[in-house]
Order: sequence, then C-alpha cells, then structure tokens
Amino acid sequence: MSEVTRNPAPPASHGAPGERPKIQVVPLKGLPVVAVAVVFVAVAIAGNWTWALMFCHVVGGGLWTGVDLFVGLVIGPILGRLSIPARAEFSARFMPKMVIIMPTVVMMTLASGFQIARKLGNLLASSPNHAWLIASFIVVGIMAVIALGVLEPANIAVLFEMNKPVPNGERIGRLMNRFIYTAGITGLMQVATLIIMTRVATQ
Repeated sequence: MSEVTRNPAPPASHGAPGERPKIQVVPLKGLPVVAVAVVFVAVAIAGNWTWALMFCHVVGGGLWTGVDLFVGLVIGPILGRLSIPARAEFSARFMPKMVIIMPTVVMMTLASGFQIARKLGNLLASSPNHAWLIASFIVVGIMAVIALGVLEPANIAVLFEMNKPVPNGERIGRLMNRFIYTAGITGLMQVATLIIMTRVATQ
C-alpha cells in the first residue's frame, strides 16, 4: 500500500492557467536554419550562381506549395472536427514552426525567382515569356500578401492569445480557421503558379 500512496497523482491544477508553460512564439532553435537559408540566397544572388538560384527557387516554391496545400486541404478538415481544447493543444506545437517556415520559404522563392528572371532575360518586354512572367508576378504577389499579411498575423495572434493567463478558446478557433482558409486559398493559387512556371520552363 505504501508503494501506491507514494506514487504522485496527476496534479489537479495541471490545466490551470498558472501552470501552463509559456509558448515560444519564435522557436529559437530554428533561427540558425533560417540564417543559413538567408545567407545562401544572398550569396546565390550576389554571385548570380545559376544552380544555387534554381535550387532556392525550386525548393522554396515546392515547400511553399506543399505546406499550403497540406495545411489547407489535409490539416484544415481535421482541425475543423476537433474540439477547441484539442485545436489549442495542436496549435501550441504547430504554429510556432509556421512562424519561421512561411517567411523563409516565401523569401527563398521570390528573391531567387526574380534574379532568375533577370538572368534569363524574361523581364524584357521582347521575351516570349514576358507575359507569362507578369501573370506569375500577379499570382505570386497576391499569395505573398495573403501569406505575410493575413496568414502570418493570424498565426502569431493565436500564439499570443494562448500565452494569456486565460486564453479565449473561441478566438483561437476563429484565428485557426482564418489560418487554415488562407493557407488553402494560397495552396490552390499555387496550382496556377505551377502551370505558369512549367509553361515558362518549356517555352
């Protein structure tokens, strides 16, 4: 019996506001990876290094597309069926990672893509790819505004809300819905970008 009584029971205040660990809005462990990506893109642009530019553009664009489609079309429907506490638990682990992933892949894609367009002469009005490139700029510009102006602020707002002494579960649910919907929209727009880019590559 004494063995049993010494085993501590789960504390009743485990879910109490004062007991919740603070969520790290920006995961510091991921910052070195971001720094490496930024430096690599900067070096590729400064040296006009074709392979590195293509690598950054393909990898950044692929990750951006994949994350948007996965979050919007796979994670979104799953989260929609979870309770608000379950959504909050998931958000506490998922959202901080998105804070550093999305700006990084957007930066890699846009910066390297613009440099590639300059290098290949696609920015010239005489280029046969010029019209396709303008269409790409429009689509990608809209996606970047949505990603950095709507999706990312919703992401950060969720984390700040969860760090409050008494988080508002309904507000977290609304912000998560905004995050999921905008990710889904940009994911579908990425399909248009893929069509344009493959058209440019085969022109």
